Amino acid sequence: MINKHIASQLSQFGSASIYEAQGAIGALDSGIKPLSDSMQVYGPAFTVDIHPGDNLMLHYALLHIQPGDVLVVDAKRFIEAGPWGDILTEQAITKGVAGLIINGSVRDAQAIKTLGFPVFCRGLSIKGTAKKQSGKINVPICIGDAVINPGDYIFGDEDGVVAVSPQNLAAVLQATQERENTEAIYREEIKQGSNTVDLLGLRDTLIKLNLA
Repeated sequence: MINKHIASQLSQFGSASIYEAQGAIGALDSGIKPLSDSMQVYGPAFTVDIHPGDNLMLHYALLHIQPGDVLVVDAKRFIEAGPWGDILTEQAITKGVAGLIINGSVRDAQAIKTLGFPVFCRGLSIKGTAKKQSGKINVPICIGDAVINPGDYIFGDEDGVVAVSPQNLAAVLQATQERENTEAIYREEIKQGSNTVDLLGLRDTLIKLNLA
């Protein structure tokens, strides 16, 4: 319950701020984008490792996922088929799933957006998938440079997606709040005539590069 409360507080900040505050780690690669710019998602990861072009394990995963979980799927960057569509979306909503992050494509994009279910994916494809191959649930998966473990907290918005381990939530929340406070001060000082070079201590670097 403590982690859920902290994660709820952290979700009030943007994914970029969270990423920077935790030391510029945990970001999924920039190819993972929301279907709609307004989509946001957060919650603990329920990870799924599937074979490209097969969605059997997504049907299986929805039998076991818990309300509030984010389904995080490694489809191996395969974008020439959409293993997720409107029917799975309907079931996910019924199960109380918080959203989907998939290292691959989806289809039925307009229906998903109409349903208001947060989906972050690598692309769209009208092609369907088989339902024959096994895979794994609740195992570590890798998307870009980020390793996502089951239970890691996922935060996604228009800027991108970042994963935070549960044991780091409190520290990342504090660091994010401090970063936001600092940037608020910067904004006020810029309005008063200051500049980013002095605020960020960049003048010595400019001098060394003969740019002063």
